[in-house]
Amino acid sequence: MSDDFASLFPDEVVTKAFTRLLDVPGLSGKLALVTIDNGHDHTRPSTFGPGGLSCLDAALDEAFAAEPAAIAVTGKPFVFAVGADLSGVKQIAERKHAHQVAKTGHDVFRRLTESEIPTFAFVNGAALGGGLELALSCRYRTVSEGAGAIAFPECFLGLFPGWGGTQLLPNLIGADAAVTVIIENALNQNKMLNPKKATGLGIFDVQLEAADFLEESLRWAVRVVNGEETVQRPEIDRGQAWDDAVNRARGIVEARTHGASPAVTKAVELIDLARNDDLDAGYAAETEALADALMSDELRSGLYSFDLTQKRAKRPAGAPDKSLAREVKKVGVVGAGLMAGQLALLFVRRLKVPVVITDIDQARIDKGVGYIHGEIDKLAGKGRISGDEVNRLKALVTGSLDKGAFSDADFVIEAVFEEMSVKQKVFAELEQHVSPEAILATNTSSLSITEMASQLRNPERVVGFHFFNPVAVLPLLEIVRGEKTDDGALATAFSVGKQLKKSCVLVKDAPAFVVNRLLTRFMGEVIAAVDEGTPFEVADRALTPLGLPMSPLVLLQLVGPAVAQHVNHTMHRAYPDRFGVSDNLQRFVDAGKTAVWQWDEQGNQKVDPEVAELWQQGDNPSTEEQVRERALKALAEEARIMLDEGVVAEAQDLDLCMILGAGWPFWLGGITPYLDRAGVSEQVNGKRFLEPGVASVPA
Repeated sequence: MSDDFASLFPDEVVTKAFTRLLDVPGLSGKLALVTIDNGHDHTRPSTFGPGGLSCLDAALDEAFAAEPAAIAVTGKPFVFAVGADLSGVKQIAERKHAHQVAKTGHDVFRRLTESEIPTFAFVNGAALGGGLELALSCRYRTVSEGAGAIAFPECFLGLFPGWGGTQLLPNLIGADAAVTVIIENALNQNKMLNPKKATGLGIFDVQLEAADFLEESLRWAVRVVNGEETVQRPEIDRGQAWDDAVNRARGIVEARTHGASPAVTKAVELIDLARNDDLDAGYAAETEALADALMSDELRSGLYSFDLTQKRAKRPAGAPDKSLAREVKKVGVVGAGLMAGQLALLFVRRLKVPVVITDIDQARIDKGVGYIHGEIDKLAGKGRISGDEVNRLKALVTGSLDKGAFSDADFVIEAVFEEMSVKQKVFAELEQHVSPEAILATNTSSLSITEMASQLRNPERVVGFHFFNPVAVLPLLEIVRGEKTDDGALATAFSVGKQLKKSCVLVKDAPAFVVNRLLTRFMGEVIAAVDEGTPFEVADRALTPLGLPMSPLVLLQLVGPAVAQHVNHTMHRAYPDRFGVSDNLQRFVDAGKTAVWQWDEQGNQKVDPEVAELWQQGDNPSTEEQVRERALKALAEEARIMLDEGVVAEAQDLDLCMILGAGWPFWLGGITPYLDRAGVSEQVNGKRFLEPGVASVPA
């Protein structure tokens, strides 16, 4: 392999591969064991860039030259391999280099597939993407019961398994199961497999105990080589079952991406091609498609998203020195409703400290505590926590009518009605009971932290702590600094957020902060178009080409029209020139309506007749394209204003918030790369949000 190829990724942390020839009892001849190790501890998993592929190729040269009885590949402790070195992809500027990377992966891995010597993968730890493809390239596979994540995450990033995965997996476990692993799981928030599930699907031949995994894998390999153990593989149905699987895949892709992620669509085509079980044709198609994908803006945007969530989210911009954080030994939650219950459950699970909730009457408190206990029981029922932990967690959750129960709390968060006077009253009452150092946090979605704290003796300890619903699922936490919030309170908030396993973003105290402000502006344009006379169906379809997780009017139903309208009023008071308040939406809310759409028994969608009657539309309808252009221009304008106002440090923080808090697809790269790529940023603001090459192919 040429030096020019190995130098394609100049910053690559090269994963080495070492070959050892082992004498294994019962085996007639040596076993060549190739160990993949990037020289770092398990905090940096092994990946394959050009240098890593070259090292693996050289290690295989050594293994084959020894003419052993068997060849096995394994990884360093806790990690088998997690795939291609994606950090280097952004440096590829020419398609010929992308093609070289794609083809080389196939060429190296295929040596194991076509070897006349039996080949084994001893998967001792995490196996993702190209790492799983390396394992599939071997004839036999063992997996440790302690192995971590096992998955093909590529479609989540706007890519597809391109080093054999789309061809090998369907022919090993069947097309339908392969669709689940390659497409469905990836598009379902990057769902991972555990060793038991993966073995049950047939990805691995046997699962072995972690304590002596390598020794047991060697013994198992000897039995296989000697014919003492036969590995049974299922017969693959390449007829109707394959057709059904491909059709299911197309349905999933359409529902999740609406055609906005070309590489995910290509994954379906490649799985369909795999039914021929022709590696020459399949690998050639994968290589060409992967070369195209590596040169696409969609992939660069996906990798930009990946970097945001894996790097920037772990080092929040503007966060104070963590040494200023105070220890939190007890938490108080004001409120016992659904949101308060979700918050209390999260705090007790992650911090494992006493959590006390309060409300206006004992019945509400009892209901709130009962909800938390019930959720703990559900976790136990799913096997996520032990019986002992159930008892410990339940014992930590109590309720009280008396706010004096918060006297020794270090962190108190309110989750009461979204009204400034109500929240100010709650904080005033809390200040009579808590210590001057206790943090007072608010889960407000749009109200001013500064105003909320303005009547307190110690406004410096008030901080915004805005979660997104459902609390247990969405990883974003907007941490809001009021005008008088001090560094100690802010550092404590970031420390608690990290313990809660949330991705925290520092946000200025501005109306609706980040996610709700952008969604409200975006949604406002769609509602305005409907008010003007655009049919509901047209307005709701307008954003389909973006591949968003749900349409605007379905999102309205999820958020809750009353909540959305409350935020509309807040934003209108702050920025009346850009945020309107729809009289129709107010009538909708006043009528107690929660959804525009109804579905019949056949699943057909139609407008609720009562909604159609109360909504007084104008006579100036727009087309889908006009609604889409209008909404995107509004987003570009609002995002630029927010950056100019210093709501967040950089455009990357806007993108991180929308990805983690609003489900903005990874392959779009957040809002700003999409607006740049579509030309809307320059059209509206006269400039891009990001420099060329940050989330696009280098110019």
